[in-house]
Amino acid sequence: MLRQRLPVFIGLLWLGMIVGISFVSTPLKFQAPGVTLGIGLEIGRLVFSVFNKIEIAFAVLLLLLVIAGQRRDKTFLALGVVWLALALQTFWLLPALLDRIQMVLEGHQLPTSSLHSIYVGLEVLKVLALAVYGLQNTYHSTFPGTKT
Repeated sequence: MLRQRLPVFIGLLWLGMIVGISFVSTPLKFQAPGVTLGIGLEIGRLVFSVFNKIEIAFAVLLLLLVIAGQRRDKTFLALGVVWLALALQTFWLLPALLDRIQMVLEGHQLPTSSLHSIYVGLEVLKVLALAVYGLQNTYHSTFPGTKT
């Protein structure tokens, strides 16, 4: 029972962290009195660098648990979407965004970019895929005899 529920717990915890960090905390930090653009960008750089490492740990742990549980059903597709989105963020978007932050902090005027919007879009995609994964597995582990 624990082996079936642990991956769901991790997936839903990950989902909650994305919502809390990306969609609640991040936009609000710029509304706090005294938080300048530079300070907000420094906080964002630190938070998202650390959070990315946490997400990688969740992704690896989920992969190992799914393989150990020998699950090869449609819920694996939802996790595949999450892993792909995380890989794009880790190896392409986050480094590019961190470079842009550094240039802004150094005083460079940069042209607008769609990188941040793409990052946010992938966050939405991860949230939806993790919700699908969690709901499918919660439903099927709650009602014995149901097939995934």
